Order: sequence, then C-alpha cells, then structure tokens
Amino acid sequence: MNFTRKSKELKKVFFENCIFNINENVYEPAEDTFLLAKNLSVKEGNHVLDIGTGCGIIAILAAKKNAIVVATDINPYALKCARNNAKLNEVYGKIEFRLGSLFEPIRSNEKFDLIAFNAPYLPSEKTSKEETLIEKAWSGGSNGREIIDAFLSQVSNFLKEKGKVLLVQSSLCNTNETLQKFAKNGMKARIRATLDGFFEKIVLLEAENQ
Repeated sequence: MNFTRKSKELKKVFFENCIFNINENVYEPAEDTFLLAKNLSVKEGNHVLDIGTGCGIIAILAAKKNAIVVATDINPYALKCARNNAKLNEVYGKIEFRLGSLFEPIRSNEKFDLIAFNAPYLPSEKTSKEETLIEKAWSGGSNGREIIDAFLSQVSNFLKEKGKVLLVQSSLCNTNETLQKFAKNGMKARIRATLDGFFEKIVLLEAENQ
C-alpha cells in the first residue's frame, strides 16, 4: 500500500514499510513509479542499476532485498534526496549514487543482472536546454521517444548474460517500436504489466539478454 502525505517542507511517500521524503526539486513518485516498484524482482547479491532514481524508491527496495545497487540521476537534488532516504530506510551502505544521464556514469566494463528505468516518456516541445530539472524527469522530446531510444541503443552493453531490463513507458510513444528495438538488440521482450490512465496506458516492459 502506498500513499502521500504533504507537509510544509517535504512530501512523504509510504510504500512497503518504507518512508520516502521528497522535496520540491525532485520528481514525486506517481503511478508509473509504483507500477515498476510492485513488479520489481531481485535476488540477494544481484547487481542492480536504477537509472533516474529520483527519490530512490527502486534502489532502496532492491537494497532491502540485499542486492548490490548503483543509483543514478541527472538531477543532483534527486541524488541528495535518495541518499537521505537510503539513510532513513537503513540501506545507505548498499547503494552507490552517481550523477549523470543514462549510462554516462557507468563504467564500460560494468554489467548488471537488472537495469530498471522509469523513462521520461511524455512528448514535449522544449529543448533539453530549456527544460528544468523536474521537467527532465518526464520529458521525452517531441515524440516522447528521445530518451527511450537513447537507452535502448546502449542497454544491452551493460547487461550480464541473461540480465534483465524493466522499462516504463507510455502507450503514447509506441510500445511496439520499443519491443522491436529490444529484439533488434538480441533481447527477448514482453509487456510485463499495464495500468490504465486517462488518455494512455502506462506500460512496464521486461526484456532479457539472450
């Protein structure tokens, strides 16, 4: 069960016996976040990469299951928030936090059992230079696929054999195209879960390295 409580300074989100504080400079977890969180499956000792960690929900849940976690974000305020939440939920020593976009903070020889990404997927007419840090959390470029396609072009390079990807996107930015691009990269992909929205479906895709 999850819910949000607002205060004058911070918003508090409760999920699976964890508490997450979110300040005004950090993307507030929404239905897409919780769809990913509810379908997160990791084992003890798994190496997990959480791209766009935000307030740290996915990274912290993985660390609670004794995974070895790297959490990244382009937003320095998000990383500070996620670090504080990791301390709050007593998993700080199990997560390494890195600043940067997509795979920029990842070393070329690093491989993961799971890469999780709640991608920015909403269409936007602003250029990346015009966007605020909060807008970067949801803006996917003019067709909603700019960040997704950049992610897909690199992700297989950072997966272990049989490593998996959990990717959240909207039906508005062509789920079939994402499935096809996973296949072109030698990955077996499927729709793991969906959630109906007002004008779209939120789609969670799972792909496995072959």
